Amino acid sequence: MSPIRPSFNKAASQYNAHAFLQDEIALRLSEKLNVIAINPGVVIDLGAGTGLLSSKLSQKLPNAQLVCVDFAQQSLQSNPAQYKVCADAHQLPFADKSIDFIASNLMMQWCPDLKILFTECHRVLKPGGLMLFSTFGPDTLKELKRSWSVVDSEPHVNTFTDMHDIGDQMLQSGFNNPIMEMETLTLTYEKVIDLMRDLKGIGAQTVRNRSKSLMGKTKFSKMIEMYEAYRKEGKLPATYEVVYGHAWKSENKLNQIALEN
Repeated sequence: MSPIRPSFNKAASQYNAHAFLQDEIALRLSEKLNVIAINPGVVIDLGAGTGLLSSKLSQKLPNAQLVCVDFAQQSLQSNPAQYKVCADAHQLPFADKSIDFIASNLMMQWCPDLKILFTECHRVLKPGGLMLFSTFGPDTLKELKRSWSVVDSEPHVNTFTDMHDIGDQMLQSGFNNPIMEMETLTLTYEKVIDLMRDLKGIGAQTVRNRSKSLMGKTKFSKMIEMYEAYRKEGKLPATYEVVYGHAWKSENKLNQIALEN
């Protein structure tokens, strides 16, 4: 079982109360459909969670059959969508070439193997199908990462993948000409502990398999002291590098062979 699944299950009941950023990114992701010509029959919201993106997809694509997929059962139970499937993104329970459109909001950063993820998404998409997603880039939570780096050399914040590497991985998995975009969003807090509460509230462990021994009070206090150096106009910033991407599955086998060669 994924080590982060229990965290998301535990956070499900309070997730939306802490997910202002996630909801805003879901909105921005869904608005990209305003300039993408697509009329899908079957749509997957991959990593749907409590339904922040699902509700927006339902409004944008009212005639599509939306299937919400997430590996955290408690999160899915909080999702009001009609069709829900509890499954791992690395092993999708769908037939080859059965899905028209896959959308995913802020799920990919929790996937340990993007090659498996994209290969699996490519498998279930129909020829000409679309994948659209958002994820976080390397500058995400840079203030927190740097503040911890002064305390010790242990990893306290997840490593996020550069958007160019994501695009390359999509190409290697058979997708056609990925389009990648990036923007920086900054949240502000009164105290570092408020940021930590938000991260805990959405189930986001700041690093996988973190040893509890690393979280001693002395080290935590030192990290907070270091973070104070970033305070501007009375507020503490938390930077998020938001990556958006989309790519199509090739329409025919000849194009697919060309991509693989």
